[in-house]
Amino acid sequence: MLPTDYIKRLRQIEVRARIISEQLMGGRIPSVFKGRGMDFADVREYVPGDDVRRIDWNVTARLRKPFIKRHVEERELVVMLLIDLSASGHFGTAIGPDAPESKRELAAILAGALAFSAVRDGDRVGAILFTDRVEKYIPPRKTRAHVTRLLHALLFTTPKSSGTAIASGLNFLNNLFRRPTLAFVLSDFQETDDADWTRRLKSTNQRHEVIALRLTDPRELELPNIGIALLEDAESGEVVEVDTGDPKVRDAWSAIANERALELRATFRRSRVPELEVRTDQPWTQNLQRFLDVAAKRRIA
Repeated sequence: MLPTDYIKRLRQIEVRARIISEQLMGGRIPSVFKGRGMDFADVREYVPGDDVRRIDWNVTARLRKPFIKRHVEERELVVMLLIDLSASGHFGTAIGPDAPESKRELAAILAGALAFSAVRDGDRVGAILFTDRVEKYIPPRKTRAHVTRLLHALLFTTPKSSGTAIASGLNFLNNLFRRPTLAFVLSDFQETDDADWTRRLKSTNQRHEVIALRLTDPRELELPNIGIALLEDAESGEVVEVDTGDPKVRDAWSAIANERALELRATFRRSRVPELEVRTDQPWTQNLQRFLDVAAKRRIA
């Protein structure tokens, strides 16, 4: 049986996730998941006003007049949440009544908001919790009780490993689902083997629709001036001594963080994967809503 403080923490995060889900979907006719999974039905002759991007050029060439593809929306979508449980997710320095304790708690709130939105829309949602291996698989279901169980697993699963291998989660998704899913990857993307996961990301996005939510904390981007400090890499255990009072050290830290962010953005662009940075110290609900709206429009374009 879970201690009372664990249950309280689960309930607090569940309530926050529900509120954000209502903000994402409430008061709007189209769903944030609109345009999900369109199946080809047939073709019909083009009429003025039709989207020219839907022209079927093979049929048009054979019949010598323009025809467009007609699609029907699948009755339900499978939404998979690929969530990074590596040790770096325990880091968090944001201060405030609504600030999450860590990147992992931020991932839980995000995942809950997306999951509640999906089940409200009649879709099934599941999760793949990974480090440098798959730690837990939660099959997709479409009930609110299932979302609560998913959040419980996300918050209280003790990983067997501390490292990160994003390719492990992507490979598991590809081997498990033959039909396309809408896959959200929630991670800080702090991985050393970029070649492996970036290659796998591109191939996965060709089969599924992948969306990246990159979790960051302000202290990963800027060092405060607190004098001599010992910094430990949560995943490797390496400890280094840093003089944060030296402006050159702080500038170098920020430069490395900015360079890494630019590298990741370039990777997502090459793979045609939409990416949103979500910070522990900044409001993000409206940014997520706009981001999902744009992603939905791209999905049906």
